[in-house]
Amino acid sequence: MTTARQIMSKGTECVGEQETLADAARMMTRLGVGALPICGTDEKLKGMLTDRDIVVRALGTGKDPGTTKASELAQGEVVFVQADDDVEQVLRKMTRHKVRRLPVIDDHRLVGMIAQADVAKALPEPQVGELLEALSTD
Repeated sequence: MTTARQIMSKGTECVGEQETLADAARMMTRLGVGALPICGTDEKLKGMLTDRDIVVRALGTGKDPGTTKASELAQGEVVFVQADDDVEQVLRKMTRHKVRRLPVIDDHRLVGMIAQADVAKALPEPQVGELLEALSTD
């Protein structure tokens, strides 16, 4: 059984909930990523922030990226997987919630991130196709 821990990218960094969108954008640039988990001062996951969120939900609505906090764009339920969940559970969660990236949690702490490409490498081709189809439909 392949687990989330085996396919995740380790060393995931969080943007703090009180950091600005400009800070988050600089962090995304430095890390070469399009999404960051938002973590609170308690080091717990508060949400996810994507480059699209910054552009569409903030800049597109006239918010100032220099003063708007990352926490202002965290919305709804935080979707994540446990480090010991099997890859089938990861697939189900991505498909059900239509997300391309999932934070990985172990003992209430963020330990990594799984992207759809990580899942695709770990699954047989028919399941990869189902995942891509599910994520591509509205």
